[in-house]
Amino acid sequence: MSPVPPRPPGGTASRAPDQIPDPHPDLASPLALGRATAAGDPPPLPVVVLISGSGSNLQALIDGVANGSLPIRIAAVIANRGDAFGLERAQQAGIRTQVLSHKDFGDRDAFDAALMDLIDGFHPGLVVLAGFMRILTPGFVAHYRGRLLNIHPSLLPKYRGLHTHERALSAGETEHGATVHFVTAELDGGPAILQARVPVEAEDDASRLGARVLVQEHRLYPQVVRWFAQGRLKLSPDGLTCLDGQALDEPLRLDWLTPEQLA
Repeated sequence: MSPVPPRPPGGTASRAPDQIPDPHPDLASPLALGRATAAGDPPPLPVVVLISGSGSNLQALIDGVANGSLPIRIAAVIANRGDAFGLERAQQAGIRTQVLSHKDFGDRDAFDAALMDLIDGFHPGLVVLAGFMRILTPGFVAHYRGRLLNIHPSLLPKYRGLHTHERALSAGETEHGATVHFVTAELDGGPAILQARVPVEAEDDASRLGARVLVQEHRLYPQVVRWFAQGRLKLSPDGLTCLDGQALDEPLRLDWLTPEQLA
């Protein structure tokens, strides 16, 4: 999710001992590292994943690392809720986990400052929001400009914010879907990269429709993360999404990708 207007600084926040980054983040488990890189290949891109809940998109990334299709190393999974099931998914995969509760801070600025400090301790090349239910401050977004991704359950720019499935049904949409985008200062308004679409069926309710969209999310996010890790996907200085050196006028569609794009 994207920023809100800046608020007055809230001072320096302290962290509990179990919230201090691993001093040796490179000593990850084999599953976190994925397959060994061949001689001459670049090292896996270190990635930090932020979650608040079940972590199903996190699991899609973990699976991609495990099967060798994602050239990344998940350096850490950080949650703002201690009961987030995604933490258990990460722990089962041997990935370092951290909990930093927003309730321990007086305002968004203080929380985001502590969160940036925690993330930076893992030296990530990419930060992935995977169901991280926090509105981020402008300073946080600026700090990770061009290396901060989010997935949103709608065909952006439609239905920014919450309750997207209900809103799509209420509007009588014939198709719905999900979008991966770079995070900028506008709520769910950063440059879109890739979308997947699903038809809206007559018997759909929000739960049924959302379940089909989630299946597509699990295909979308690994593909976009793969592009980024391969160095093929970038955010240009003028704020355009570029894939393989070409600026995108509109988001790509997953079902229209060529074999070369999927490689």
